[in-house]
Amino acid sequence: MSASTHIRFVLVGTQHPGNIGAAARAMKTMGLARLVLVAPEKPLDEVAFRRSAGAEDVLGDAPVYATLAEAVADCRLVLGCTARSRRVQLEELLPELAGQRAVAKAGEEGAEVAFVFGRERTGLTNEELQLCHVAVHIPSDPEFSSLNLAAAVQVLAYEVRMAVLAGQVQAPAETGFGEAPASHAQLEGLFGQLGDTLDQIDFHKGRSPESAMRKLRRLFMKAEMSEQEVRLLRGILADAQRMARLAGEKPN
Repeated sequence: MSASTHIRFVLVGTQHPGNIGAAARAMKTMGLARLVLVAPEKPLDEVAFRRSAGAEDVLGDAPVYATLAEAVADCRLVLGCTARSRRVQLEELLPELAGQRAVAKAGEEGAEVAFVFGRERTGLTNEELQLCHVAVHIPSDPEFSSLNLAAAVQVLAYEVRMAVLAGQVQAPAETGFGEAPASHAQLEGLFGQLGDTLDQIDFHKGRSPESAMRKLRRLFMKAEMSEQEVRLLRGILADAQRMARLAGEKPN
């Protein structure tokens, strides 16, 4: 089975149904069939199916989720397609390397990969980018940098296709000494508990927690932790939370 069957293209908050149809067409021309929609502003309509131009099956099979977190919960690699942003510090890949990394990861046993595309006018929010492991930037002309959604999908779908044809699938990484890698949902659970723990122990000392959490997210994302490692860390955090509660209950 081709690694591309484990790669999904996720469109978030798409404003025009016709763009979804055009994106489905762009995917199918490159042998990709897994389209996922997150909170589209309008339902699919006749224009969407007309613009899919033969990719009606890709369009019709696309599941719809309320949030991006739900759409990528089972993924081991999430690539957010975005313009450069200094506010969300992620490793940034050009499309060719992004395609190669996606195909390599999708070749690992049980691995799922997602490319995420944002709204036509505003792209992905900072909160949505925080759910991504890396950012993908298409180096368009800065004098006219705006890409149509379907055009951006076509660029990334092409790079995935080229990576598949070039045999870019690598041997599975030895993550966690052969243990099952943690899913996106498991990592998000860890980050939520970590944020709560830092608040409970007053780690931030009145400072904004966003900067520290961004850095900690990057640190743990790079580690490619296993399910067992995530459970171990969450156990440590649970004990820290328990001790914080006990300290708060002691009489002055």
